[in-house]
Amino acid sequence: MTSLLILSALLVLILVGVPVAVSLGITAIGFYVLRGDFGILAMVPQRMFSATTGFTLLAIPFFILAGNLMNTGGITHRIFRFADACVGHIRGGLGQVNVLASLFFSGMSGAAVADAAGLGQVEIKAMNERGYDRNFSAAITAASSTIGPVFPPSIPFVLYSSITGVSVAKLFLAGVVPGVLMAVALMIAVYLVARIHRMPKRDRIDWIELFKSGLDSALSLLTPVIVIAGIFGGVFTPTEAGVVASAYALILSMFVYREVKLADLPAILWETLKHTIRVMFVIASAGFFGWLLIQQRIPNALVSSMLALSEDPAVILTIIVLILLVLGMFLEGIAVIVLTVPLFLPVVNAIGVDPIQFGVIMIMCSMVGLLTPPVGMVLFAVSSVAGISVARLSRALLPYLAGLLLVLIAITAIPSLSTWLPNLVMGQ
Repeated sequence: MTSLLILSALLVLILVGVPVAVSLGITAIGFYVLRGDFGILAMVPQRMFSATTGFTLLAIPFFILAGNLMNTGGITHRIFRFADACVGHIRGGLGQVNVLASLFFSGMSGAAVADAAGLGQVEIKAMNERGYDRNFSAAITAASSTIGPVFPPSIPFVLYSSITGVSVAKLFLAGVVPGVLMAVALMIAVYLVARIHRMPKRDRIDWIELFKSGLDSALSLLTPVIVIAGIFGGVFTPTEAGVVASAYALILSMFVYREVKLADLPAILWETLKHTIRVMFVIASAGFFGWLLIQQRIPNALVSSMLALSEDPAVILTIIVLILLVLGMFLEGIAVIVLTVPLFLPVVNAIGVDPIQFGVIMIMCSMVGLLTPPVGMVLFAVSSVAGISVARLSRALLPYLAGLLLVLIAITAIPSLSTWLPNLVMGQ
């Protein structure tokens, strides 16, 4: 009964428009006030502070900074040009380029909104100039941006690791195959939509242009290679990889491409700070709320309740996925992770699901949530960039959502899609 009241109060606050971080804090504090446990409220600052002091979380502001530097330093333009040279001749043309560019960019920023707002502007502008339908351009831009948090490096994986203690390096590896599958599914969807609507395709470009665009973008495309090779070569930790990515993006933007001036840095750093504060405030509030859940033994009650429904792991995992998808319609991805991981991790452990596989499932569910109204952050970002309504964008997204959901089903049903690569590289 207690758990139902706590969760109901939280959902009511969120549904009436109270920010998620504030809702989490009010629910936890209100519970103890109503019980008269005023002494426990002295723990609020300590619990909120400790939730944000994990060394792993230091990676988040640096990956955000790396994404902001890439969006303003000419890196995204070079990535788009090279992707165009590679796949622009396939049916759907720039739609295919859009997906491949997002896959390249995802290996650098690890954030969907950074992809949608930064690379998305380049993609939508190019597609509009070549006469593509604005709905099509906006929809594939929004859908492809969700590859970023799944394909390494990934800010949500860093957050999941900080909550669960699962290796960040293993989680990064676990996202490789699902990230590629997402790209393949979206490219197939683009091809089918392009055939139905008889979209044009251009001729193959000559090898000289392919070589020139590849050479021009080579230093940009080295970013994920440096990050991943450095982590698994033991040169630096996943947390330090965020610093390396930021430093490398800064060197490229200021000294190689020379598109970022010293006067531009305060605005870039301020944008990074604002984004980091938003994320950390949610994490801080979730820290105290999570402590409330544990103290009231709510995760234990949830495990017992779900095991009472069925003993079949597939049924329980399906129920969890459906709950995550519904929550994703109302909550931002970071909020879904910090709210539900402490609740569902004991359940998946009890049914024998690998926490690495569950991490990939969790992130994919939160990515689908970014594309679904009423609170899809990527929906609003792309809607603003493309100049179309959220309703029109939501309708145009349906074929691509179908492709992403098929990948989610495959990852849920076939654990090896997530666990094979980390087990191969790092062992069991």
